[in-house]
Amino acid sequence: MTAVFKREFKSYFTSPLGYVYLAIFLFFEGMYFSTLYNNSSTSIEIIFSSLATIVVFITPVLTMRLLSEDRRQKVDQALLTAPVTVTGIVLGKFLAALAVYALAFSPTLLFQITVSFMASVNWLIYLNAALGAMLIGAALIAIGMFISSLTESPVISCILTLISFLLLMVLTNLAAMTGVSWLVSAAEKIAFVNLFFAFTESVFRITDIIYLVSISAVFVFLSVRAVEKRRWS
Repeated sequence: MTAVFKREFKSYFTSPLGYVYLAIFLFFEGMYFSTLYNNSSTSIEIIFSSLATIVVFITPVLTMRLLSEDRRQKVDQALLTAPVTVTGIVLGKFLAALAVYALAFSPTLLFQITVSFMASVNWLIYLNAALGAMLIGAALIAIGMFISSLTESPVISCILTLISFLLLMVLTNLAAMTGVSWLVSAAEKIAFVNLFFAFTESVFRITDIIYLVSISAVFVFLSVRAVEKRRWS
C-alpha cells in the first residue's frame, strides 16, 4: 500500500493537476483570510465553511483519475498482479488523494498560528472545523474514487462525480420543495456536505463523525469490489 500511495501522490505533481488544485485552494484561502484579517476577525474556522463550494467543484478533479486512468492506459492488470492486495491498491490511492486534499487546507494552520500571536483564539473550534473538513473530504474522495472505478474515462468520471456532489449540496432544498417533512429530514441526513457549517459552528457530534467515517468506508469497500470484479472478468 505504501508503494501505491507514494506512486499516486507523486503523480499529482508530475502533471499540472496537483499544482492547479492547490493553486485554486490557495487563492481562495488567501482571499478569505485577507477578508477576515481586514475585519479584525480571529475566526479562522469560517474559512472551512467558506471553502465548501470550492471543495465540491474541484474535488472531482482530484479523484477522476484514481482508478479510471489505470484502466484507460491498460496498466490496471499489471498493477493487480503486483505483490499487493486490491484493498492495498485502493487504500493507497484513496490516502494519496486525501493527502493532497489535506495539503490544500494546511495554510489554515499557519493562519491560525499567525492570528494567535496577535489575539486570543479558540483552538478547539479550529480543530473541530479542521476535523470536519477532513472527514467530509474523505467521504467525497471515497465517492469520487468509486465513480472513477466504474469508467475508464477520467473526464466522464469527473462529470459524474461533480453531478453527484452538486446533488448532495442541493438535496435538502429539493426535498423542501416537496413539503414532505420526512423527506426533508432524510435529505438533511444524506446531504452530509452541509455538515461543513455544523463543524465550523463548534457543533461536535460523535454521530456525525461515525456517519462520515461510515460513508468513506462503504465507498472504499465498493471501490475494492469494483476493482476485484474487473480483475476476474
